Amino acid sequence: MPVFTATLGSVSFLSQLFNHSDASSSSSLLNQSKLSKLCCKQSLTKRGSSFSSSIYTLKVSAPSASSTSATTDDSKQAEVSATALLDNSVPSDDDDKQERRSADWKAARAYWHSGFIYGGRVEGFNGGGLLIRFYSVVGFLPFPQLSPSHSCKEPSKTIQEIAKSLVGTIIPVKVIQAEEESRKLIFSEKEAVWSKFSAKIKVGDIFEGRVGYVEDYGAFVHLRFPDGQCYLTGLVHISEVSWDLVQDVRDILTEGDDVEVKIIKIDRGKSRITLSIKQLEEDPLLETLDKVISQDDSAGSDSLSTSETSTIEPLPGLDAIFKELLQEDGIDDVRISRQGFEKRVVSQDLQLWLSNAPPSDNMFTLLARAGRQVQEIQLKTSLDQDGIKKALQRVLERVP
Repeated sequence: MPVFTATLGSVSFLSQLFNHSDASSSSSLLNQSKLSKLCCKQSLTKRGSSFSSSIYTLKVSAPSASSTSATTDDSKQAEVSATALLDNSVPSDDDDKQERRSADWKAARAYWHSGFIYGGRVEGFNGGGLLIRFYSVVGFLPFPQLSPSHSCKEPSKTIQEIAKSLVGTIIPVKVIQAEEESRKLIFSEKEAVWSKFSAKIKVGDIFEGRVGYVEDYGAFVHLRFPDGQCYLTGLVHISEVSWDLVQDVRDILTEGDDVEVKIIKIDRGKSRITLSIKQLEEDPLLETLDKVISQDDSAGSDSLSTSETSTIEPLPGLDAIFKELLQEDGIDDVRISRQGFEKRVVSQDLQLWLSNAPPSDNMFTLLARAGRQVQEIQLKTSLDQDGIKKALQRVLERVP
């Protein structure tokens, strides 16, 4: 039996690796230039006047100096040759079908481990996701792994209507699980889109977004890019929704809401984005007494008083906080230095704010507010601003 071996040169390109003309097969896309050699080996046996192919293999290796210098013509020729070899690989019996499927599972595992992007044809859908063609194998793409661009583009459509509109189209996907024994071939469009668009964001960026769905622990927001499409999704944790205490995220955010968010963390290894709504505003803990109290001539003598001229009675609840603060390491003394009255009521409840000025000569300033009354508190401490904030948080957890 004659054996023909075709080595399709050095290939380094970002477009289609395979481009089947067969309607049941989909094109494969590479988003990296790491593929240097494609070796297609076929055993051809003459049966009457026809030939049947038995197997092909895909080999991925690190790029060499010669591969990076391959010309565009060489890449196109390799692509055409690979297409011809694969399109002619039509199984003729059960053994050939099994060998073809086994080879396709090996190819799926290669895509899984390499992280390459594949252009998968949507064959259909069910109640949980899309059916994606991968050569002779059909895999599954769960609805949560769809790119947010579909729902943002047509927010009035249900997920089933979106799935129906995608049947017959080719979408970029990544293989995130490929286990031939259990027949599990799972795809993610979200991961494929992350590979393309995550490089375009950084911590500190501010985006307009759309609330996709809300959980007890926070809200997932789809980020809208300059072209108007949503490609990436991030989490606004419940602690990042507002500076005020939030008991239930659903009291503030609802699916479909348009919001503005700030990127505060990117975990590129896990493809996660952490967002914040509250950090678009100044932290109310970072204040000074001079900022919250007007001190012009019209304020009157009652607007500000000092401990040197009068005895200041602590606001209700401050005594207990003072006692707990003195139990913290690094805090030596706590006393009220002055007080004032605001023109409006910020909150009837007692609030403690940190000064935005760093400690000076081991002295740091806190503000206590309740109703219209504001009191300035001086701490004698060896802690820095962050240490004081953590100490204050511990104290407030202990005080009822």
